Amino acid sequence: MTAIVSELEKPAAKVSPSRVDKARNWLAGIAWGTVIARTAAPLLGVSMFVFIWAVVSHYRVDLPGPMATWEAAKTLFADPFYQNGPNDQGIGWNILRSLGRVGLGFGMAAAIGIPFGFMLGRFRFLNDMASPIISLLRPVSPLAWLPIGLLVFKAAEPASIWVIFISSIWPIIINTAVGVSQVPQDYLNVARVLNLSEWKVFTKILFPSVLPYLLTGIRLSIGVAWLVIVAAEMLTGGVGLGFWVWDEWNNLNVAHIIIAIFVVGIVGLLLEQMLILVAKRFTYEN
Repeated sequence: MTAIVSELEKPAAKVSPSRVDKARNWLAGIAWGTVIARTAAPLLGVSMFVFIWAVVSHYRVDLPGPMATWEAAKTLFADPFYQNGPNDQGIGWNILRSLGRVGLGFGMAAAIGIPFGFMLGRFRFLNDMASPIISLLRPVSPLAWLPIGLLVFKAAEPASIWVIFISSIWPIIINTAVGVSQVPQDYLNVARVLNLSEWKVFTKILFPSVLPYLLTGIRLSIGVAWLVIVAAEMLTGGVGLGFWVWDEWNNLNVAHIIIAIFVVGIVGLLLEQMLILVAKRFTYEN
């Protein structure tokens, strides 16, 4: 009898909520009105775009419609990494090669543009000396640099990387220099009073203050680099999205051209969103 009473006096064991209960609680906590309000406009915009595309393709039979393009995309991405020769490779290889060229050109632009931008913002004489050159070269069309690259490097691959480099370096230099010029003069005066070295001034004052400007310049630069690579590859050839688009045009495969346009847009959007997330990590404004 005592044993029975002892068992009855024990507190009931806590029953952990099941996955179904957790899912129900999670769904109940969602503000569905906010979700619908935020998704309605984008969905409406995409629907209108697809509808206009379908109407235009109905009257222009040589333009593939949304369904025909979707079927071609399923076939294309069923085997994205096939290799049937140097000029016949899957779309996956073309994307990777284009990203590789962008990475090399953008990497060199960042390696040179970031320190150069810091120097321009730090030293007034150097800024005045370089400003007319930057103002003259920055508006030049990216493809205008391609013949210079072909003449100097004697090969298409380094020439395309050169075009990416020279096109993407300007946003990095300009934004970095502007960020350095926006550092409060009081900070630099205190550093001068404390007799800080130039390295200390850079690591403790300039770099933390300039970082948001620098990340904005990097985001603009990578957008320019990805924009330029397609046009450069159209002219230089080889494996890459630009050459693939041109090759599909020569084969009159318009559906693949439309797919390439979407791929370029999606990859560019992903690159930009990644850099935006990084920029938010280092933004301290409310």
